[in-house]
Amino acid sequence: MQNTNIEPQDTKLQKILDWIERTGNKLPDPAMIFFFSLLIIWALSWLLSSFDFSEIDPRTNAPIVVNNQLTGDALATFLANMVKTFTGFAPLGVVLVAMLGVGVAEHSGFINTGIKRVLDRTPQFLLTPIVILVAIVSHTATDAGYVLVIPLAGVIYYAMGRHPLAGITAAFAGVSGGFSANFVPSAIDPLLQSFTQSAAHIVDPAIQINPLNNYFFTSASSVLVILIGWYLNDKIIEPRLKKVPVDGDPEDIPQFAEVTHKERSALRWALAAMALGVGLLVASVWSESSALRAPNGELASFSAPLMHSIVPLIFLLFVIPGVVYGYLAGTFKNSRDVINAMSKAMDGMSYYIVMAFFCSLFISAFNTSNIGALLAVKGADTLRELALPASVTIVGIVLLTAFVNLFVGSASAKWALIGPILVPMLMQLGISPDLTQAAYRIGDSSSNIITPLMPYFPLVVVYAQRYVKGTGIGTLISLMLPYAITLLICWTAFLLLYWSFGLPLGIQSSYMYAP
Repeated sequence: MQNTNIEPQDTKLQKILDWIERTGNKLPDPAMIFFFSLLIIWALSWLLSSFDFSEIDPRTNAPIVVNNQLTGDALATFLANMVKTFTGFAPLGVVLVAMLGVGVAEHSGFINTGIKRVLDRTPQFLLTPIVILVAIVSHTATDAGYVLVIPLAGVIYYAMGRHPLAGITAAFAGVSGGFSANFVPSAIDPLLQSFTQSAAHIVDPAIQINPLNNYFFTSASSVLVILIGWYLNDKIIEPRLKKVPVDGDPEDIPQFAEVTHKERSALRWALAAMALGVGLLVASVWSESSALRAPNGELASFSAPLMHSIVPLIFLLFVIPGVVYGYLAGTFKNSRDVINAMSKAMDGMSYYIVMAFFCSLFISAFNTSNIGALLAVKGADTLRELALPASVTIVGIVLLTAFVNLFVGSASAKWALIGPILVPMLMQLGISPDLTQAAYRIGDSSSNIITPLMPYFPLVVVYAQRYVKGTGIGTLISLMLPYAITLLICWTAFLLLYWSFGLPLGIQSSYMYAP
């Protein structure tokens, strides 16, 4: 059989990628990383508690004191509060409530049919940007992009006489490379915000971070990701793939399944229900005396009930059309089916719950020991002495995140690990948590598509092997590397340009932090 690998296996790049894969595979599971981190924090708190530090705690204006977490009283408090610490972990409720709604929309078939209809009605010359757009929007349904959009893009490209791997890579770039770009608010927004706020409380316990603090920037970033992906796919990736024959077994190559008349009708009614729900929401907040507004009449204020209802609104945004579609399409026969859809969504969250348990204990110990505040102040003092421009510091955060992402694939696990260090440290330099989070999201997204440790990376390789048998990890990385490098450079430059114009990052967001 002809070797169709695009990247020779003995190149320096391949050796580097092999080293990254070997090193990353040796890392413990993220849940165990948090457990080991908890043990390290305990040991450090015991060691550092005997030292006097001159650094001033910005919360108390007194010298920082590291609290020993291995005393009898501290361990007793740890055990007594363990359940409360876990159940009070902010990201846990945020993710689970949002996923209950998304699960109904996904398992009813509403999301799948919607995506198929969009791609089915797309002209060929607009196929790539529409595929990337749909891939970006699919983030609202978490795994739907990986399990539906990516393989479906390969099917559609193949049906249109274009190379199927071009469709797969374009969709992969949108789903994973553009993970932090979206026009539609999704569960990732309040998830990251909750970690950011917990980290910011190390310096300022009173600070409030809006769940949509990066929404305007991520919306604008969607256009950037689509344009970059469109150019790279049609001008660089697909021409390069012309030399790669499609040699998959015909029986293994999936066929495009047409949407039935019943499904189309159900989709129309479900979209109408969604539009009606949005209309009722707009009508309910229109009046200045609306119960969803703050007492002073403001809609975007932190005290406005609407701002505290973002996650429940995401839940309703997916439940209502999901239920309507399910009953009309026949996927839901009774209320038990709706509950089963929610249960299936929770099945996929079991690992996250385990990780959240250890993560909550780690963050609690990190905060209680005051090691986080000490690292933040010392790190800020070091950066202040270097006198680097704020823009250079932000670029450094993007690059650091992109590098760490090669080893720790989970966005929430990664931000839970480095957020408590980066957020308070940059707050000490006057950089807001909103801007730090935006920089993190760029680095996290850009390198997603070139790390074999990303959970869905092997699945994308399998999709590609249906069409080109010789596809391997090196092949896929070589196809995705232009996307990763271009996104990293252009997206970072876009953030700096966006910042220079003073455009708002999101709702109630800022670029600079003033105590």
